[in-house]
Amino acid sequence: MTAIPEAAAAALGATTTAGAIAAVLLARSRAALAKSAQAHADRADRAEASEAELREEIRHLVQTRLPAYAQHLVSTHYPIPGPLSSRLSETESGKLIENVLAQFAEAILTQRRRMDAAAWSAVRGTSSHTQSVANRMQDVIDQLQRNNDNPELLNAFFGIDHLNEQMIRHLQKAAIAGGGWPGHVRKDTHVPDVVTGAQSRLHGYERIQIVSNLRATNVGIVGRAAEPIAVTCAELMANALEHSNDDLMVTVTLLQTDNGTVSIQIDDAGTGMTAEERARGTRLVSGAGAHDLLLTQLGDPPAFGFAAVGRLVADHGFKVSIDQPSPYNGVRAVLSIPPHLLVEIDELTNPVSAMAPLPAPPPRRPQRSASHAAPASDSELPQRHRKQPIGSASAQPAPASRTPDPDKAGAMWEDFQNGFTAARTDTESEDVT
Repeated sequence: MTAIPEAAAAALGATTTAGAIAAVLLARSRAALAKSAQAHADRADRAEASEAELREEIRHLVQTRLPAYAQHLVSTHYPIPGPLSSRLSETESGKLIENVLAQFAEAILTQRRRMDAAAWSAVRGTSSHTQSVANRMQDVIDQLQRNNDNPELLNAFFGIDHLNEQMIRHLQKAAIAGGGWPGHVRKDTHVPDVVTGAQSRLHGYERIQIVSNLRATNVGIVGRAAEPIAVTCAELMANALEHSNDDLMVTVTLLQTDNGTVSIQIDDAGTGMTAEERARGTRLVSGAGAHDLLLTQLGDPPAFGFAAVGRLVADHGFKVSIDQPSPYNGVRAVLSIPPHLLVEIDELTNPVSAMAPLPAPPPRRPQRSASHAAPASDSELPQRHRKQPIGSASAQPAPASRTPDPDKAGAMWEDFQNGFTAARTDTESEDVT
């Protein structure tokens, strides 16, 4: 009889134990489920946060970074904002966003190059055609000048002639900047003739004073480089004239160095250039990247002068610098012509033009009166003199007035006309077609 209660007690104990175990297992299961649910909720929160972060990054890309990049491709000083999250940039999504930015830039550049090439083609075609018409008009003007001896008509024809020369210069530099050629092939030409020919193309040419310190009068520029150097001289002198007041002179000095290089040094008394203008101008005239220059990089309207100079520098091997100040606090531009572009010219068969500047005379030692004469001493040194202000009369002395000589004026006019004619007909020039 006692076995039954004992069995019941054992069964009850087993049931109780099983119930306890089940309760523990249930509690653990509930805890695991709760923990899993929390982890799932956390993952959901993180996923939602990541999705929101990605949405903001994409919005930032579309609304801010892509437009800024487009502006940067036009003007490199325009900043490009970075991503909002540095953490996201390390993920695959961030890398895809940066790839979108790079692909966008490449697409923009490709399209710009295509459009720019078409624009340059239009510039070259229009400039070359109009230059050809202007050259034919120049022939008509020359014929009118030769067939008339009326002073008033000759004076009017000279004014038309000079205006047409300026128009040809502007067309020529636009064509050159776009990859066209200068339009003329010259014979070997004396250096002073090249510089005075460039001077004659400019409005305000009378403000340019040319001084020749060349050691020899027969030094010339080889034919293939004569017109490119004339164009470069004209643009550098034009820049000096445009950036200085109308009552200030521009000094052009011809120098010959010990290594055989000829330098054409142009000094103005203008306001100079800002650091940004100097850096940009220096980059353009250096010739670096001249063949990849975009039309849209030259401003609105485009400024072709320095771009044309850079293209000629790259194509012909001379050098130009504009990074030095002039003695008058303006800008000093230096065109350096290496020996391989120079040649000796026979002055008997090809004399220098009468309009070319004569070599500067050597400096004379000042004569001292007998009452002030004194033996030289090693202790005597050159004395510095105070510089006059730029705007003073002594800084830019006015030429002394002279009574005009009709015969001399007539001879000078004839020489001037002959110089113009020689520049067009005796240089084996051909119109650009």
